[in-house]
Amino acid sequence: MAAPSRLGSCLAALGDRSRAALVPYFCVGDPDMDTSLECVLAAADAGADAIELGVPFSDPMADGPIIQAASQRALAAGSSLPAILELVAEVRRRSDVPLVLFGYYNPFFRFGHETLARDAAAAGVDGLLTVDLPPEEALPLVKGCRRHGLDRIFLVAPNSGRDRIEKVARLASGFVYLVSVTGVTGVRSVAPQGIERLVGRVREVAGLPVGVGFGISTPAQAAEVAAYADLVIVGSALVSAVHAAGRRDATAAVKNFVGDVAAALDAVGGGPKG
Repeated sequence: MAAPSRLGSCLAALGDRSRAALVPYFCVGDPDMDTSLECVLAAADAGADAIELGVPFSDPMADGPIIQAASQRALAAGSSLPAILELVAEVRRRSDVPLVLFGYYNPFFRFGHETLARDAAAAGVDGLLTVDLPPEEALPLVKGCRRHGLDRIFLVAPNSGRDRIEKVARLASGFVYLVSVTGVTGVRSVAPQGIERLVGRVREVAGLPVGVGFGISTPAQAAEVAAYADLVIVGSALVSAVHAAGRRDATAAVKNFVGDVAAALDAVGGGPKG
């Protein structure tokens, strides 16, 4: 039997404590690669349990205006998949925080399924999430990930039926990402509503931890979601905070934001999971 992945070990340890994992998202290269590196390390130091590294793409269809704009800035600054793997290798020299490569299929396809899985694993990536690759089309990339020990993370949505969840369950490892709304990413004024039962259903069918993302914007909202989810994923609000802070103050903004959300999750602990 294969040894547990870095991501799997992290989630298992948190599950034993009934505490949800905090997973911040960064659009890597916004505002530049050096700042992104320091922001990722700052997030790990401030209490992130795992980190999603967003690969910027010219047509990020699942993302709202905040991450769309960040992707354009990152691409203009020279961010690329090879550069992001170099950043991963540098993070790995300084931190053991689990890292998930989060992106759209076009850059991954162009890089090559086997090459991407091999190079990502060698750099220190722990999991791969492809936003727009459905399970019916994912087998070539899944096979590469399996050969190189990468977790395969898939999305399900509030309108996903049991058949879709079962298809995801046959291919996924690490965790399943539940999109909290039928829409795009973005900052929202309230926590996701009415998905508690779906989280439990996905967990039961897939036999994996369930992360909830899209629209979680504040420590209070994160704490609400942590009562029933295994992972709380925060993206647009953090991307916005980094952009507002600028290069000079970005790492301080990350420490404050991630630290506040981590403290909220520590305070609430976790609700009964499973």
